[in-house]
Amino acid sequence: MAEGVPQETINQKQVNVMGTEPVLPLIIKMSLPPLFSMFLQYTYNFVDCLFVAWLSEDALTAVSFAFPLTTLMLAFSIGTGVGINVLVARHLGKEEYDKADTVVSHGILLSFLFGIVLNLVFALILGPYFRIFITDEKIYSLSMEYMKICVFMQIPNMVHIAIQKILQGTGNMIAPMLFQAVGVVFNFIFDPVLIFGLGPFPAMGVEGAALSTVLGYTLSMILAFYVLLFTRQKVRIKIKGLKLNLSIWPEIFRCGLPSFVMNALGACMVTFTNGFLAVYSTTAVAFFGAYFKAQQMVVMTVNGLIQGCIPIMSFNYGAGNKERLKQALIYGTGIAMLLMGAGELLLSVFPSQILKVFLASGEMLSFGVPALRVMAAGYLFNGISTMAASYMQAVNQIKYSLFINLMRQMLALYLFMWLLTRFWGMTGVWLAFPCAEIVTCICCVCIILKTGLLEKTDG
Repeated sequence: MAEGVPQETINQKQVNVMGTEPVLPLIIKMSLPPLFSMFLQYTYNFVDCLFVAWLSEDALTAVSFAFPLTTLMLAFSIGTGVGINVLVARHLGKEEYDKADTVVSHGILLSFLFGIVLNLVFALILGPYFRIFITDEKIYSLSMEYMKICVFMQIPNMVHIAIQKILQGTGNMIAPMLFQAVGVVFNFIFDPVLIFGLGPFPAMGVEGAALSTVLGYTLSMILAFYVLLFTRQKVRIKIKGLKLNLSIWPEIFRCGLPSFVMNALGACMVTFTNGFLAVYSTTAVAFFGAYFKAQQMVVMTVNGLIQGCIPIMSFNYGAGNKERLKQALIYGTGIAMLLMGAGELLLSVFPSQILKVFLASGEMLSFGVPALRVMAAGYLFNGISTMAASYMQAVNQIKYSLFINLMRQMLALYLFMWLLTRFWGMTGVWLAFPCAEIVTCICCVCIILKTGLLEKTDG
């Protein structure tokens, strides 16, 4: 933190931006950097899968089986980070600058300690988890090789995302993008080096992909600390005079719970779907792993939009500016529909080309091409419901936000998947996705109309 600049003066500048700037340009300005950051975040696993696919289809299948675990690890990080983000932005909206700094300090400590605990837990469950879903010993061995190293990404992942969300909560979207970019570039360079063994480095296979990912996250964490501690920011880590207040931790978890659920359910969804698909073939599992990477590259655009909208909504909720809240929801939803519509068009027009990026076999292409088109049909509805859930989270209506996320990625999806596979077999798995998105979107509209959430913004 730079010396000689009063903390209140720095923070007051944020009030002028978040509270007075026209909402649409503000959303665009604040969403583009986190959109790029989210793109970089998802790039880690995408790049791993891309290079691992060159090894063999078995290697791609192994990483696909590991993906739910890495997604769940990321979900804990994002959930905790967004909880910190919401509280920081809310306190800044109320001009409670000291409380914002207190949240920052407790949030980083929580992220570090929670990261240690999760690291140990995931290390213990690897073997039993893979034994449930994998019968092929070669794929089991490859999955274990990948995850026994990748599990160590949790601590740097937790901490660097916490700092990322802290800075985004103040309106600083550029710095988080930059230190995330450095980690991703490192991963992209060293993935092929460590996987295939280039120069003095030995060929490590899937272990090389995992090691490159862990080192990339660690580098991002180091740079994140440097930015927060040694550059001028609107919040700071309190050391002198800090009193430990453990009541802040449950509040962080409560505010971040919808974001955690949204991301964690992605992991549960992949696990559940893999269980359905494993009945048909390992190629179907490998296909869904490839599809999910491509799908995430589309969905991350809306997730980036959300990361830009939530601080705006939370700030104006704290400031009591309901009109700007409505504007943020309306503009955000419109942009989300455009982004998801573009993604739907991309997957529908170029399904074969997308799958060939992952060196898809003829068998995978035979059912994968129509499957991509079917699953993409629900993307437009996804954009609407995701933005509605984020609005509910920002205005402290946590229960509704949780319900929407549960409906979209678990309750409606699993029900349709169980029902439709009875009539159409594997095709029923693909049909379940757009059906769940449509039903969830209808639920969102009903909740907003019946509860008057556009008018009632108090808890």
